[in-house]
Amino acid sequence: MVVHPASGLGRAGRVAGTVAERLRTVVDDLVTVEASTVEESHRLMKDAGHLDLLVVVGGDGSAHQGVQFCADTNTPLAIIPAGTGNDIARTLAGTPQDPLDATEALVKAIKDGTQATIDLGRVTDGPWFAGVLCAGFDSAVNERANRMRWPSGPRRYDLAILAELAKLKSGRLTVEDDIGHSELDATQIAVGNIPYYGGGIPVCPAADPADGLFDVTLLRRASRFDLVKLLPGLRTGNHVTSPFVTTSRTKKIRLGEANGWVAYADGERVGPLPVEVTCVPNALKVVGRAT
Repeated sequence: MVVHPASGLGRAGRVAGTVAERLRTVVDDLVTVEASTVEESHRLMKDAGHLDLLVVVGGDGSAHQGVQFCADTNTPLAIIPAGTGNDIARTLAGTPQDPLDATEALVKAIKDGTQATIDLGRVTDGPWFAGVLCAGFDSAVNERANRMRWPSGPRRYDLAILAELAKLKSGRLTVEDDIGHSELDATQIAVGNIPYYGGGIPVCPAADPADGLFDVTLLRRASRFDLVKLLPGLRTGNHVTSPFVTTSRTKKIRLGEANGWVAYADGERVGPLPVEVTCVPNALKVVGRAT
């Protein structure tokens, strides 16, 4: 069990002992480790060797590291959501958002031997991702928020959104996918293996992590006023009905350079465009079942 104690403003660290105590009632041997950085988490998992199960206690960044370890292996992953977003855990049916309730669900799944497989995205020459890869406005918000030292928590992202809205501009984006090649002015693009990002926002509302395809949501060139009108619909998934939004499905997609856009996947920085990603079917075993 890998614990990221700082996740969720310390929530992961506070619940870790209780989670471990419950898991020890249904497993033969439980080793718990704490990681304070992404690099440390990666090293600890790499040094772990063969495991029957990896349990991650933390948020989407923590889950993302677990995905790197378990992807395309026989080691299943379980997530106890204790971060601020928890979008990857949200996609696993039977995984409540409360970490203690999620622990009880995991205990039951272990007892019942309930497992499933889900698809993953793979960046060419880069990381795996379970959630959403995005570029454009939302990635610019992430970039700004990561540079900010104040305030902490969700308010940081609220301020970053306002700052990026003030300097909003579209970029020339090249998209190559299963359908063909296109070049257009765009505000942002999201490539979803699951519906959610940003703490429950269904940016790709119809995405299914077990259908072998990405769902792509593309926001074409839009003004600040257009984007502000669109934002409330993001919470319900109604944004896909906007004339500024197009959706598609593809197994593979390449995003060309667009005025310095940076890609993020599972909330983690991938790097500047261009980037190419592929949907890999059944690449991750999970304890429980996928939606």
